[in-house]
Amino acid sequence: MVAPSPTSMMLRTKKTKAVGIPTIDLSMERSELSELVVKACEEYGFFKVVNHSVPKEVISRLEEEGTEFFSKTSSEKHQAGTSTPFGYGCKNIGPNGDMGDLEYLLLHTNPNSISERSKTIAKDHPIKFSCIINDYVEAVKELTCEILELAAEGLWVPDKSSFSNIIKDVHSDSLLRINHYPPVKKGKDNWDPSKLQNNNTIGFGEHSDPQILTILRSNNVGGLQISTQHGLWLPVPPDPNEFYVMVGDALQVLTNGRFVSVRHRVLTNTTKPRMSMMYFAAPPLNWWISPLSKMVTAHNPSLYKPFTWAQYKQAAYALRLGDTRLDQFTRFQKQEASKNETDSHSP
Repeated sequence: MVAPSPTSMMLRTKKTKAVGIPTIDLSMERSELSELVVKACEEYGFFKVVNHSVPKEVISRLEEEGTEFFSKTSSEKHQAGTSTPFGYGCKNIGPNGDMGDLEYLLLHTNPNSISERSKTIAKDHPIKFSCIINDYVEAVKELTCEILELAAEGLWVPDKSSFSNIIKDVHSDSLLRINHYPPVKKGKDNWDPSKLQNNNTIGFGEHSDPQILTILRSNNVGGLQISTQHGLWLPVPPDPNEFYVMVGDALQVLTNGRFVSVRHRVLTNTTKPRMSMMYFAAPPLNWWISPLSKMVTAHNPSLYKPFTWAQYKQAAYALRLGDTRLDQFTRFQKQEASKNETDSHSP
């Protein structure tokens, strides 16, 4: 079933509203389940899943490793290797000057890459660390593929593996990121929510994820917010036992705009540290991304130019965090169609 989650953590700004986040029970009957996944992807680009298949011990072991790593001294953490792009990072978000109140570990999900990085991240137990990361990646990858196959079924795509096969490819460019947001104390002046950035309370700025799908899990500290298509910010209540699913830019293209990539941000907490884990499901670098043929008709032409994942990554990381990356891959016909529709309504 889909049910609104309670929104206990509220940040009431001009564009913030208390609205339920879709919650989808994966133990439901499959045909109804696929319809609900499509509905949530269309309306929010975001939903929570319960009764998933990821074992609790797999989650807890990764959280323990993350807690242990981020409790180290600054010099010890920097020995894990500067995030260029993989390894340890602090404050910097990307190469273009974006900053946040966080530190993080970024890993490629290729087992060989994980094994190599484990030698510097967990010098005293690299094999154990590598196994814990691999177990988590495999479990959330399986969950990702299940959700993508449900989405394909709900869209009546002939091959239900059309999306999931991209992730299953041995050369998939999927990533795992562990973010740690230390508590950030506010100044003595009254806090003005309309000046979030100026008060240095943005842990991670507004953006969408460029990949196909993001599977997110956090500890019991809130801070995540998503933006609706109407520009309202919805606080997302933390739930350490469940996962949140985010539609990425690539899935928006594959569905020809029927699914929407969700814009989101993270606010810092004044008293408690927040830790989150994101699995970013991505295609291989040389994979061509364009709307599936099922999603394109004479009345609904392709909205996007074909591009490889490598081309999109290059374009995306040349922009600032909050920029809308898909604009440069949008076909002229989309703009022309909008113009024609406007002209047709002119007196």
